[in-house]
Amino acid sequence: MPELTHINASGEAHMVDVSAKSETVREARAEAYVEMSAQTLAMIIDGSHHKGDVFATARIAGIQAAKRTWELIPLCHPLLLSKVEVSLQALPESNQVRIESCCRLTGKTGVEMEALTAASVAALTIYDMCKAVQKDMVISSVRLLAKSGGKSGDFHAGAKETE
Repeated sequence: MPELTHINASGEAHMVDVSAKSETVREARAEAYVEMSAQTLAMIIDGSHHKGDVFATARIAGIQAAKRTWELIPLCHPLLLSKVEVSLQALPESNQVRIESCCRLTGKTGVEMEALTAASVAALTIYDMCKAVQKDMVISSVRLLAKSGGKSGDFHAGAKETE
């Protein structure tokens, strides 16, 4: 089983030293879902929300969050991201919004946390914008979909991991 990298020999949390690592292209994708009533989703889709374009606001919030992940998660490195994309898809058949984020850079450490943060904050922004009309929305299934690059190799959700 792989060892925890953010714990030193004394059992203390620390920021991993990546100075000796090679720079490689690294990419990660993550997703989140926001479940809501049909009426709330319809309001988002038809643009009748009094606060404005919910998807545009959530998209910008997710992008901004990815860029500031290092300020939110204590042991993350500040990264010079070359791409952050956040896409939102209304799923009327299940009264959900699916959010998918993608982060990319050429660097010495991965972008999984940035992709997860982007998807999470986009979901939180949808909740924030719509809470006046519905407080019982549910944010769920925040997860890493895929990552590539770096020493640990590629990961795809659902694919069997090997040790």
